[in-house]
Amino acid sequence: MKKSPAMPRGIWMLGFVSLFMDVSSELIHGLLPVFMVSSLGASAFAVGVVEGIAESTALIVKVFSGMLSDYLGKRKFLAVIGYGLGAASKPLFALALSVNWVLAARFIDRIGKGIRGAPRDALVADLAPAEMRGAAYGLRQSLDTVGAFIGPLLGVALMLVWAGDFRTVFWYAMIPAVIAVALLIFGVDEPKSAAAARKPVNPIQWKTLGELSRAYWFVVAVGGVFTLARFSEAFLVLRAQQQGLPDAYAPLVLVVMNAVYALAAYPLGKLADRMSHLTLLQVGLVTLIAADLVLAQAEGLVAVALGVALWGLYLGMTQGLLAAMVADTAPAHLRGTAFGLFNLASGIAMLVASILAGLLWDSLGAGITFYAGAMFSAAALLLLALRQRRLASA
Repeated sequence: MKKSPAMPRGIWMLGFVSLFMDVSSELIHGLLPVFMVSSLGASAFAVGVVEGIAESTALIVKVFSGMLSDYLGKRKFLAVIGYGLGAASKPLFALALSVNWVLAARFIDRIGKGIRGAPRDALVADLAPAEMRGAAYGLRQSLDTVGAFIGPLLGVALMLVWAGDFRTVFWYAMIPAVIAVALLIFGVDEPKSAAAARKPVNPIQWKTLGELSRAYWFVVAVGGVFTLARFSEAFLVLRAQQQGLPDAYAPLVLVVMNAVYALAAYPLGKLADRMSHLTLLQVGLVTLIAADLVLAQAEGLVAVALGVALWGLYLGMTQGLLAAMVADTAPAHLRGTAFGLFNLASGIAMLVASILAGLLWDSLGAGITFYAGAMFSAAALLLLALRQRRLASA
C-alpha cells in the first residue's frame, strides 16, 4: 500500500496564521452583535446591514486581490498586507462609540480579509500536490476553525474576568493578530516555481475570462446560492440571546458552531477527494435545512445549541469543498482570479442575505428569518439535483 505524502510545511504554517487571526477576530465577533444591540442600541436590521456590508466587502475585494496575485505573481505579499490590515483594525472596536464606528472597523477588517483571502487560497493550491488539495484546504480550514473556536471561548473568559466590560476585552484581540502577521512573514515561503510559471499579463480581459470553464462558472453559481441560504452568524448569536443566554456567554454560540466545524472540516475534506462533490454538497444542504428548521422553531437554549451545531456541520461539509472545486476547475495561472470571481458572487449574495435577514427579523420575527434560509437552501438543493441529472444523462 502506497504511503500518502506528507502535508507540506507551508500548508501547516498558513493554517496556524489563520488560527491566530481567527482567535483575534472571533474574540471580537462573538461579542459584537450583543455589544451593538445592548450597548449601542442597534436594531437587528442595523446588525444585518453592518454584517452584510462587512462580509460582502471581504468577498468582493477578493476579486481584485486574486487578479493582482495572478498579475504580480506575489501571493504572499498581498496576504501580508491583508493580515496586516486585519490586525490594524482591532483597536477601533474597543474605541467604538456608535454603530457607524463599528461599521468602519468592520469595513477595514474585512478589506484586509478580502485582500488576503484569494491569494492565500491560491497559495494553498500552489503549495499542495493536486491529489492532496482537498485535504490541504480541509487542514487549513480546520486550523482556521480551531482559532474561531478558541477566540469566542477566550472572549467568555475575559468577559467574566473584566465583569462584562466589552471594550477592555476587545483590546486583547491585538495579541493573536500580531502573532498571525509575524508567522506569515517569517514562516511561509512562496514556491519559486509557481511564481515563475505565472506570466505577468493583465487578467482583466474577456479572453482571459474565457479560459474559465463552464464547470468553474457552475461552481460560482452554486457558491452564490449557498451564500443566500447562509446569512451572517450574528443572527445565531441574537437567536441565543433571545432565548435567554446572558451577554457574557454570547460567544459560546460560536464556540459550539466552530467546535463542530473544526472537527468536521479536515475529515470531510479528505472525503471530498474520494467521492462526488455534488453528492457531498447535497448532504450539506440537507444539514443546513435541518439547522434552519430547528432554529426557527427553537424554544430554549438546548434547541438553539442543536441548530448551531448542525450549522457548523454544514460549514465543515461545504466550505473547504467549494474551495477545492474552484481550484480543480480553474487553470493554474488563473487560480487567484478564479477565487476572486467566486467570492464576488458570494459577496453580493451575502449582502442581500444579511440585509434581508435583518428586515425579516425586525418585521416578522426570528422564526420567519430562519424559514427563509431553509427555502433558499431548498432552491440550492434543486440546482444541484438538476446538475447531477444533466451529468448522468450526458
